[in-house]
Amino acid sequence: MTDQLLVLNKDSDTMSVIDAETGETETVVETEFNPHEITVGPDGETVYVTCSLGDALLAFDSETWERTAEIEHEAFDFPHGLAVREDAGELWLASTYSSRVYVIDCETDEIVDHVPTHQDKSHMVALTPDEERAFVANIGSENVTAIDCDERRILADPMVGEEPEGIAVHPDAGLLVANQEDGMLSVLDPESFEQTTRALLGETPIRVVPSPDGRHVLVPNRESNDVSLIDTEHVRDGEQRPWEIARIPVGIWPGGTVFDSDGERAFVANNKTNDVSVIDCENWTETERYETGLHPDGIAYLPR
Repeated sequence: MTDQLLVLNKDSDTMSVIDAETGETETVVETEFNPHEITVGPDGETVYVTCSLGDALLAFDSETWERTAEIEHEAFDFPHGLAVREDAGELWLASTYSSRVYVIDCETDEIVDHVPTHQDKSHMVALTPDEERAFVANIGSENVTAIDCDERRILADPMVGEEPEGIAVHPDAGLLVANQEDGMLSVLDPESFEQTTRALLGETPIRVVPSPDGRHVLVPNRESNDVSLIDTEHVRDGEQRPWEIARIPVGIWPGGTVFDSDGERAFVANNKTNDVSVIDCENWTETERYETGLHPDGIAYLPR
């Protein structure tokens, strides 16, 4: 079996399972209302999907695509961003309008804890490489919340830019945050929480996705219909800092972005053209597109 792309179609309430080599849709899986974000569990056998307007987290068997669990909570309100804390066997989920982060046991699919951020619109969550800290992007508060993962304790709420959404922690470059409203990338030290630099992006950047080798980062820009290519080792004014070195044209309203396992290709879900752009990561150009369902957004890569 070849590797697969898993693409959530928000207006079809489905997940497309696509052959990553050919672009052919192998199967279409029904979800609940408005599936947004997707991730593969620590064992590779379970796939998790947040259905934001359905206020549910779904679990699927990655072989049969049968639904194995439907996780709900009375305070779920637009559940969205996901991050897997692999060593602990945990899934972390950000619930946007209730401004909470939920911790789910990946073995039992049960909620074991939750942490209120006390901020506005806690939308996406990312973990440090050692999985000791979580960072949550708060769209309405212009900040991110840092959480001690073991103690479930808030450490700080450092300010970033306007309407932060995309977020990732790079092992060398630091905490990277894409700010939708001001079109900037904020770079923070994940230990001190101090901002170290900023970089220009496109219009309405919404995700931050590092390559497997860490050298590059892709940031899809929703309203300029392109993807910013960030070199994490760029030297500017005698200092090494993450910097945009190119913008790659893709489809209309790019969103969910993912690399393949070896970093040779990247895939970008285009919300308004109902397809996925395939990017060659040697010359950083779009080579083809794969058709999907309506309004594709969340995307994951499943090695086989």
